This record gives sequence, structure tokens and C-alpha cells, in this order.
Amino acid sequence: MGIIRKALNSKAVATMATPHTVDHFLDQLHPMLAVNNVRARVVEVIHETGVASTVVLRPNGTWTGFKPGQHVQFGVEVEGKRRIRCFSVSSSTQRQDGLFSVSVKAHPDGYVSQYLHRELQPKTLVYLSQAEGEFVLPDDVPDNLLLMSGGSGITPVMSMVRTLVDTGHQGNVTFLHYARSRTDEMFSDELDAIESHPNVRMVRVYTREPAPGADLKGRFDIEHLKQLGIDLGSTLTYICGPAGLIQTVKDTYDEVGALDQLRLEFFKIPSVNLDAADATGTLTFDDSTLEVPNDGRTILEQAEAAGLKPAYGCRMGVCNTCAIKKKHGAVRHVISGEVQANTDEVIKICVSTPVGDACVAL
Repeated sequence: MGIIRKALNSKAVATMATPHTVDHFLDQLHPMLAVNNVRARVVEVIHETGVASTVVLRPNGTWTGFKPGQHVQFGVEVEGKRRIRCFSVSSSTQRQDGLFSVSVKAHPDGYVSQYLHRELQPKTLVYLSQAEGEFVLPDDVPDNLLLMSGGSGITPVMSMVRTLVDTGHQGNVTFLHYARSRTDEMFSDELDAIESHPNVRMVRVYTREPAPGADLKGRFDIEHLKQLGIDLGSTLTYICGPAGLIQTVKDTYDEVGALDQLRLEFFKIPSVNLDAADATGTLTFDDSTLEVPNDGRTILEQAEAAGLKPAYGCRMGVCNTCAIKKKHGAVRHVISGEVQANTDEVIKICVSTPVGDACVAL
């Protein structure tokens, strides 16, 4: 099959297929056939909690695998329209059956996540990207590692800890997870099993319904790390979760001079805090010949409010699906705070908010 795929991916075959792609014609034969496009069949949908599910997938031969902590762009046909979102891989890299899984929390306003949790069925065809993202473990995992997560941010971290266990990692791993209660916690039974692993110290903090006799209670505080004996300056730390948790952890590491040990991934972008003077001017959608008063929200949100339908995936500044050209004006990145003011530069509109007048190619 490798020889056939190489031939189908040649310039000669691509020329013959023009103006279409080779995959366009292969799709007519069978939807899982492709030389470039990644597709998968749903094998199983596992309900982890009342609002979260794991989707087990069997990818086609173009899938090149993933590193623990990465995500995929996940496309599914809903009511005749392909909708794309980003979801983190939650499985171990060591599965021997060729399958992998993504895990998803159904957010109240999440059209696709609600569909996946409530309606997605086995054998459904889904459209994927290759695995993406830099929130990954190093090739040489250090002897001291702290994995932290909050809520559904456990998903990529679960891929990490599963892989570490399956590969027999001998270093010391502390897995600190925050959830509202055990009922709200994803993967509870497996976390119970991980607690017995000799190399992994599993610590769960239920912020609303603390477990009886729990040593740690409430939201994250540096005292939690002190009680666990974590040396921030020498412990590589990964954290994924809501913006509030990550910002608190980031501030904590910054205060002790240990930011170089922190790796983070937001599962929801932080709230945008702009000076009143910043939320002025006019946002122009040049291709649509439409102008709206800048209200301080992201360009994606303002575009949607104006009736436009720009492409997007993660809504967190990760996947590049929403990247478009800013023709002129200044925008602020809502996570980093960086201001981009160059003419004709590409921006991610899901994490960019106008600073005064701005014009985008949309």
C-alpha cells in the first residue's frame, strides 16, 4: 500500500486529477481511501460523566500518530454541514489496536460538543487533521514531573499519564487534578487505578464537595504544592484547564522565579480585559463591505454578531483555522497582550480584538 500511496501522491497523478485532488476521486470509491486527508470511523462513544464523553476512533492509513498532549481538528457532518472543532487526544500512544480517542465536555453553548456527547453514533465518518500542538512531553522525560489539570483540561494530561504508565517511566510523577466533585470528574475509575501505580502520586481536589479526609481542599494555592513537597524550581510542570486556574498557577511560578519550568495550555481563553479607550473605533470587514462599531470582543465574535460565518476551530488561538489577513489597524492578542499593528499581516481572529480602527479581509 505504501508504493501505491507514493504513486498516487506523485506530481504526475496530481496533474491528471487537476482541477480536483487525488483524494477527491478516491472518496468516490470509498470515504476512508485517501493519500493525504485523514479520516476516521467512530468505534465507540463512552459517556464519562453526564456532560462528557470519549470518542474512540479508527483512523485511515494517512494518520501519522500523535504525541501525548496534542490535539486534532475534528470535523463531523451535522445537518448537512461539516463543522470543525479542536479536541485533545486522551489515549496512550501505546495502544496496540490502531485506535485512539478524544475526550470532550459538552458545553451548554457548544453545538458540536453537545452533538458528540448526545448524538454521535458508531461507524460515523469524521474528518481529522494530523495531530497538532506543542503542549507535549519532552523526548527525555525528567525524573521529577508535575501534571496539573482542572475540569475537562484533564484530557491531554490523561494522554500523558497513560503513556508514562504504559511505557514504564521510572521517574516520579505527581498528577494533581481539580474538579468540582467526583460526579463531575472524568475518568474516575481509571484515576482510582492510577493511585496504586508505584511511580505516580495521584492527588484529586474536589473544590465543591471535598472527599472525606482530603489533605488538600479548595481552589489551587501555592500551599497545595508546599504540602505535596513540590520544588517548583526543579520540577517540570504541565498544566491544562480553565483560564482562572492557569493564570493563578502562572502567577505563582512567576513569583518564585520558576516560569521556565511551566508548560501550559488553556482550555478556554481568558476573559478580555481592555481599557475603555481600546474599545473604540470601527471594525471593517473588507470583503463583505461591512462596518461595525468596535465593542471590544474578539474579531471572530464581532464577525459572528454581524451575521458573518468565518471559519474557526479551537477558538483558543491554537489551530490556525480562523487565521486571516488584517489589512490595516492594530489588534491585541487576548492571551499574550501583544499588539500587532503591521499592514497586511495574518492574525488569528479568535484571539484578536481591535484596538481602535481595524480592517480585516473577511
